[in-house]
Amino acid sequence: MMSAEPNVKNNAMEEIIYRIACAPGTTPGTGICFAAKTSGLFRSTDSGQIWAYALDSLNLETALPALDVVLSPDFANDKMVFAGVPGGILYSFDRGETWQVVPFGSPPPVVCALVISPNYVQDGILLAGTMEDGVFRCANRGQDWHSWNFGLLDLNVLCLAISPNFAADETLFAGTESGIFCSTNGGRAWKEINLPIGYEPVISLALSPAYAQDKTLLAGTETQGLYQSTDGGKQWMRLAAAQIPTAVNQIICSPDNILILSQDEVFQSKDNGASWQQLNTGVLTLSTPTAAGVPVLAGMDNGDISSL
Repeated sequence: MMSAEPNVKNNAMEEIIYRIACAPGTTPGTGICFAAKTSGLFRSTDSGQIWAYALDSLNLETALPALDVVLSPDFANDKMVFAGVPGGILYSFDRGETWQVVPFGSPPPVVCALVISPNYVQDGILLAGTMEDGVFRCANRGQDWHSWNFGLLDLNVLCLAISPNFAADETLFAGTESGIFCSTNGGRAWKEINLPIGYEPVISLALSPAYAQDKTLLAGTETQGLYQSTDGGKQWMRLAAAQIPTAVNQIICSPDNILILSQDEVFQSKDNGASWQQLNTGVLTLSTPTAAGVPVLAGMDNGDISSL
């Protein structure tokens, strides 16, 4: 049985937007977007203009917070969506119209981070990070999940990142309460990566789209700002120390653009982190598009969702 928090769908409890994921539509304004919130999972079928509660098919008596959401790289064809919740995973085969539940057993872990293989069409691999139970791995499109924590010395997983070249290098990174761990065999075993700041919570991670060539990894810490490695995590340098002095909550990398969410401020770099420009304030999360050209949406601290 999934655990759930008190019903927050219709009361005054503060709404937190944890993650937004979007896929393009066949025509402008018809993209499918999902927002993981304190009060559950929400869906938009018009590129984020109008939102509706997405979990009605589960007939929940109380709201089930959604902490992360990812779409299949082949969403246009397979229509698959996955959401991490307290207790397990929700998945849909029909663009979020109906949902199935995959519980993770007892005591139920809180699934707070999800990544999906770029080669998902062929390998069906997903990984889930949990707050106290490490990493779970699935290789059959969300049906069966197994704990894979060999070498993962910190089971408080805060974020995950997967290599764009995962089919060849099987590389993954996990940000935890005490630092970063790396797997080069698809999440079956992990090895700790040394950070120059010692043991520090790493709350966001992102890999360059050209990671296979440039080995660039970005890590956002809880109190020490943003760090970059260009050799797969062996050596590190701090970026934008003056502009981004503390927590980095989210990092989004595209071929010619890096977006950083620090506290509630969005910063952009178009020169691989050499310089930064502040774009917005009052932001809780940024959308993670599944295709180039999909507009980035911002989940605001007042509960609204708008274009960046």
